[in-house]
Amino acid sequence: MPSARTFESSGGAKDPSAGMLYPGESPRVYRALFNIFPPYLFGGVRVKHIADDWTSVRVTYTVRPWNRNNPNRAAFGGTLYSMTDPFFGIMAYGQLGRGYRVWNTVGNIEFIAPGRGTVTATMELPPQQVDAIREATRDGSKSITDHSADIVDADGNLVARASQKLYARRLQS
Repeated sequence: MPSARTFESSGGAKDPSAGMLYPGESPRVYRALFNIFPPYLFGGVRVKHIADDWTSVRVTYTVRPWNRNNPNRAAFGGTLYSMTDPFFGIMAYGQLGRGYRVWNTVGNIEFIAPGRGTVTATMELPPQQVDAIREATRDGSKSITDHSADIVDADGNLVARASQKLYARRLQS
């Protein structure tokens, strides 16, 4: 069985968490892969846009009879959270580049109103926040930052607010 590929940072550190496809490769490739990822594909979740510079992501979820809660005929809460789960980490990793370990340490969602129809989450990670992460981790220290995204319905009404704590650390050679 072939071993998993690892990537080296410019300092020569191996990054075993990078997996087979480094996020910095192509936002378009990542968008396509997410859209055929079975939990998203069959759950009605679609990644509509990933910015070329990894600063924003827009995801939709169309609530249908086969992917909703039956008692209240609204969006399934787990699917609402999954709309935001990987994206702050992926945006950070895409902007930071090779040589960093990035993952979510805490995730939370607050449900405000029933989600019906198509709901949308837009996540943003400005370069200034990534610069602050890069600076905080320059000496090998960890960085933990807070991020949140609103999930809104087609009329712009707030359905849920998801939040995460994002851990980042520069890999040492």
